[in-house]
Amino acid sequence: MDTHRARPAAAPHSQRPAVTELRLSAFKSHRNAVFPLGPLTLFRGASGSGKSSALQAYEALARLAGGDSLDEALTPVAGGAPACVPHRARPDAQGRRGFRIGCTVDGPAGTVRLDVAVQAEPELRVVGERLTGSGRTLLSTALRDPGLRTVEAAWHTAGTVPVTRAPLPDDRLGTALLPLRVAGKTAGQRLVLDAAEQVVVALRSVFACDPRPELMRTPVAARDGLLRGACDNVAAVLGRTRNECVTRHAALVAAVGEGCRGPVEGLSVEGLTGGFVRGVLARDTGAATPLERLGDGELRYLALSLVLLTGPGVLDMDPVAEVLPARQALTVLADGFDRCLDPRQARALLGLAARMCERGHVRLVGTVRGDVDQEPRGAEEETVAASMVDLGV
Repeated sequence: MDTHRARPAAAPHSQRPAVTELRLSAFKSHRNAVFPLGPLTLFRGASGSGKSSALQAYEALARLAGGDSLDEALTPVAGGAPACVPHRARPDAQGRRGFRIGCTVDGPAGTVRLDVAVQAEPELRVVGERLTGSGRTLLSTALRDPGLRTVEAAWHTAGTVPVTRAPLPDDRLGTALLPLRVAGKTAGQRLVLDAAEQVVVALRSVFACDPRPELMRTPVAARDGLLRGACDNVAAVLGRTRNECVTRHAALVAAVGEGCRGPVEGLSVEGLTGGFVRGVLARDTGAATPLERLGDGELRYLALSLVLLTGPGVLDMDPVAEVLPARQALTVLADGFDRCLDPRQARALLGLAARMCERGHVRLVGTVRGDVDQEPRGAEEETVAASMVDLGV
């Protein structure tokens, strides 16, 4: 059974589109679940309670918005599409099984809802999609002929013809394809385009991050300067950020000092043969500690701090290039936010996340296993509080 508390207050429509609600129906262990998402949201629960699957659904929507096919979008799920369907779900008379995922996005176009129905078996395809906003259905699709690899789409026009109909591929998100199909000549068409853009911008501004300490200890090519989700090339990225922004790098050094044993005076890279580098912590004694000597918790803490303190330009992601960065908010998906961390590290990292989320440029949706409490704040410190989503088995 899914329960949640600390529902975030609805934020006023800002210039940065943001996903404010996630909906899962017959998706893994979730049944008609509705999760409100604030600037900083943590899913908490025991193993098998559905924490990771909520983030997987979010990432799948993000990948679909970025143009991935259904099969590509579901690669983060072990077992693919069939594994998304509840284990005991019975097929219908035609042998079909599936699931539904959806989200709500708030932004300049108001509140927009996207819901997608997916058939996982016997063939993977989108069998229905609905985009709603401004009190009306802006886009709807339906599978009319199972023998065709298309769905029938209808979108709001409000011109001489109130609705435009056309076929769309059954393995893609129709909302992401609308800019290629809608001319924007009528007020209705512009309404559709604004709503679709808002959803796509919010979903594509996602960076799924799960640092892998065992990979972070290996030297990497110095030119490998875009941080991947596993953070295995963190050493090369540290070399880049150290030279590009002194202020941000100094903030990272200070943050890392809170999560690593012993004093930390700096973060740098050491050149190796063949154009490879490794990361190094500078100590106040003049000594240096290579990253490969750090513990798993220290490495995860360092990597997540780097992600929170940087921006899309340093991360291996593909935000909407046609939209100004000031109109996009980076959303970090962090499965196992407190994995390998001791209570002190977890509190310090959560405090950093709260401070960064307060600025509005970064949002965080993560999973935790235990109690993670923010550090006490003074009256002069107004930071975003984490919204906890408690999941039962």
